[in-house]
Amino acid sequence: MEKEILEHGFSFNRRRFLSTMSLGLGSVALGSLLMPDLFKNTGDDDPLSAGIPHFAPKAKRVIYLFQNGAPSQQELFDYKPKLREMVGQEIPPSVRGTQRLTGMTANQESFPLVGSFVDFKQYGQAGAWISDLLPYTSKIVDDLCIVRSMYTEAINHDPALTFLQTGSQQGNRPSMGSWLSYGLGNENKNLPNFTVLLSRGVGNGQGVYSKLWSNGFLDSVHQGVQFSKGEDPVLYLRDPEGMNRHERRDMLDQLAELNDLSYKEFGDPEIAAKVKQYEMAYRMQTAVPEVMDLSKESDAIIKLYGPDCLVPGTFAANCLLARKLSENGVRFVQLYHQGWDQHGNLPFEITKQAMDVDQASAALVTDLKQRGLLDETLVIWGGEFGRTSYTQGKLTPENYGRDHHPRCFTIWMAGGGIKPGMVYGETDELGYNIAKNPVHVHDFQATVLHQLGLNHEKLTFKHLGRRYRLTDISGKVVRDIIS
Repeated sequence: MEKEILEHGFSFNRRRFLSTMSLGLGSVALGSLLMPDLFKNTGDDDPLSAGIPHFAPKAKRVIYLFQNGAPSQQELFDYKPKLREMVGQEIPPSVRGTQRLTGMTANQESFPLVGSFVDFKQYGQAGAWISDLLPYTSKIVDDLCIVRSMYTEAINHDPALTFLQTGSQQGNRPSMGSWLSYGLGNENKNLPNFTVLLSRGVGNGQGVYSKLWSNGFLDSVHQGVQFSKGEDPVLYLRDPEGMNRHERRDMLDQLAELNDLSYKEFGDPEIAAKVKQYEMAYRMQTAVPEVMDLSKESDAIIKLYGPDCLVPGTFAANCLLARKLSENGVRFVQLYHQGWDQHGNLPFEITKQAMDVDQASAALVTDLKQRGLLDETLVIWGGEFGRTSYTQGKLTPENYGRDHHPRCFTIWMAGGGIKPGMVYGETDELGYNIAKNPVHVHDFQATVLHQLGLNHEKLTFKHLGRRYRLTDISGKVVRDIIS
C-alpha cells in the first residue's frame, strides 16, 4: 500500500515538471512587474520592510505642514474663556504642579494668566471652536480631525522638533519621511520619495537643519531632498556647462561600471545607493521642471491658494507645490514654516503668521478633496509643542507672549483614513494640562505609520546590534480617530 502511495505521489514526468515550473516563474515575473520593490534587498531581516505594507493602507502619501516655533493653541484652536476671566491672576499651584520651566521664565517672580486677544466661534457639525484668525480653516472644519491633547517630552525647540520628526531628541536618526521611504519604496521612479520645502513668516524663526530630513543609519537613498526657490529648485541638478544629455548619460554609465567593480570588491551598500542617487538625479532633470511649472494651473486654483502661491518660497507656493509633488507620487512632502516662536509681541506676530498659512492650508485640503486625492493623502498641520497659559514677562493687553509648553498642544489631520469633523482630546479649563485622551508624540507617529499600512513595531532596522524604529520602545495607534 505504501509503495502504491509513493509511486502515485511521485508520478511526475518531464512535461508536467516544466509546465508547473513555468507557472511559478510566470507568477514571480508578474509579481516583480506589479511590485518592482518586491524582491529588493534592504539589508534587514524583516521582509515586510522591503516595500510591502504590513496590511492594507488607508493612505498612500503624507503632506506635513509643520509650523516651526510652536503656534499658541490658546489663540488658534483651544478656546479657553476661563483664561479671560482670570487674566492677571496667578496660575494656581495645583494646576502648574512641578512642570519644568525654560530658562526664559524660570526666574519669573509671578506667572499671571492671560486669555486670548482674539475671539472664537463654533463651526461644523462637531461645533469645533476655531479662532477668528483662521477664517479659511473654519470653512473646512468638517474635513479635519483636531487633536487638542498632544504632548511631548522636550521643552526646547531643537530637541522637540527633532523628537517629532525622528522619534529621538538627540538626532542622528532617520526622519519620518525616511522611514516611510524605507518601508514602502518609491511610487514614482523619476522623483525623490521624500521632499522638503521651507518658508518663513514675520516672527522669530527657529532654526531648521538638514538633520530633520536625514536618512540616519538607513541607506542614503532615503534622505529627504530639499527643494529651493528660484531657477534651480534642486541644487547641482543641471548638467555642467558644456555637457549635453548624451554625454551625461555616457558618463553615468561609465561611473556605474566603476562603482560596480568597487561594490564587488568591498560590498559596501552605500556604493549601490550612490549609483541609485546618480540615476535619480538624471531622471529628475526632466521630472522636476515639469512639477515646478505652474503655468498649467487654472485661475480657479490660483485664486483658491491666493496670489502668494505664484511667489516662489512662500508657504502658499509650497502648499501648491506639495499637492503637485504628492499627486505625482512623492511619498512624503515635508513643509517647514518658520516664525511661530512668540515669546513677546504675540498678538501682532500670530496675526501675521495666521494670514500666511490659513488660506493655503485650507486650499490644500480643498484641492486634494476635489481631485479625489484626499482619501489617499494624509495632511498634518502643527508644531513641536504648545504655549503656556501664563504670560512670559510683563503682561499688557496689547503686548504679551507665551513660553514653551510641552504638556499640551493642538494639531489637526485630514484625509488618509482619519475621521473627519472630529475634535479629539481635551485640556483643563485653563488650557495647561490634558484632561482627556492624551496623545504622546510616539502615539502620533505610530498612527501615521498605521495609516500607510505599517506596523510601527515591525518597521525596524538593525544598527549597531540593536533594532531601531521610529517610535523607539513605545507608542500606540490612536484608533479612536481612525475611520
